[in-house]
Amino acid sequence: MSKLKMGMIGVGGIAQQRHIPAFSEMGEQVELTAVQDVNHDRASSVAETFNIPNVFEDYHKLFKVVDAVTICTPNKFHAEIAIAALEAGVHVLCEKPMAITTQECEDMLAAAEKNNRLLSIAYHYRYTPEAKLAKEAILNGEIGDPLVTRVQAMRRRKVPGWGVFTNKDLQGGGSLIDFGCHLLDLALWLLDDPKPVEVMGKTYDRLSKTPDQVNDWGAFDHETFNVDDHVTSYITFENGLSMQFECSWAANIKEDHTTLSISGVDGGMDVYPVQLYQTKHGAVWNSQPNVLEENLSPGFLQAKNFVDSCLGESELVVKPDQALKVTKLMEAIYKSNKIGSSVKLS
Repeated sequence: MSKLKMGMIGVGGIAQQRHIPAFSEMGEQVELTAVQDVNHDRASSVAETFNIPNVFEDYHKLFKVVDAVTICTPNKFHAEIAIAALEAGVHVLCEKPMAITTQECEDMLAAAEKNNRLLSIAYHYRYTPEAKLAKEAILNGEIGDPLVTRVQAMRRRKVPGWGVFTNKDLQGGGSLIDFGCHLLDLALWLLDDPKPVEVMGKTYDRLSKTPDQVNDWGAFDHETFNVDDHVTSYITFENGLSMQFECSWAANIKEDHTTLSISGVDGGMDVYPVQLYQTKHGAVWNSQPNVLEENLSPGFLQAKNFVDSCLGESELVVKPDQALKVTKLMEAIYKSNKIGSSVKLS
């Protein structure tokens, strides 16, 4: 079996800590062939550390020596680079979010379809043991038709004090587009990709604009902070389903927590940790499975699925039209906050 030649575009923290190590574990299927970064010295250093033979200053030249690329750049450049790769006949795994705007996502999807190449987005929460077990339970009818979903991706004081996370021009947003998007994607996947109808959203930034804030994840400049650190929203869907969604980097809450719960007709469910709530045999039942520890990390399983799909041995778990819907909802939340009323989606 021939190996998939993989290139990395953007070799910052997420590439070094998740993607490159994951592909490095797949030596029988993948050859890490090339890297590119706007910081050429960093690219050279990463290439040396991970024994990657080719370093490029221009990502267009990288396309000539690879079969697929993983894009780990600031969000602003996702669409531009992904489209160029797809047009060059290269498969693409792009870090989340897919892009900043719905139009950019649609252009990426069109390029993938036009050039018959795979495009996937790195929503790795789908690969957590809890998420996989919850999906299996829902598919087997444990909760029946879902009615109300509640999502909270909450951090008390964890504004990223490194990289470009608080740069709106490069990232497009803050806590929602960086952290909340993972749980929004996961919720939509568990609900079998419902069609959104209307979105009401509100974004906040007052805590992070206040001087002398305590922050667990490094220092940042409160005077230049211009992204959201807390977001709330209410989303309705075509089938009558509704979702209460909230995320934060900075909020005056007791502690960090990640919550995804679904109330259905025949039962309810929490995902982290997995618990089922049902009524049967004349009584109320609560049950919690013993979730087996995964030997393989979500990052590895994500890489494995992408590689297997590129080699024609599997089907993508995260499809681009699904990732587009996440961006469409985030865009609607931001728009709703701006105009001060709900946004109806066609």
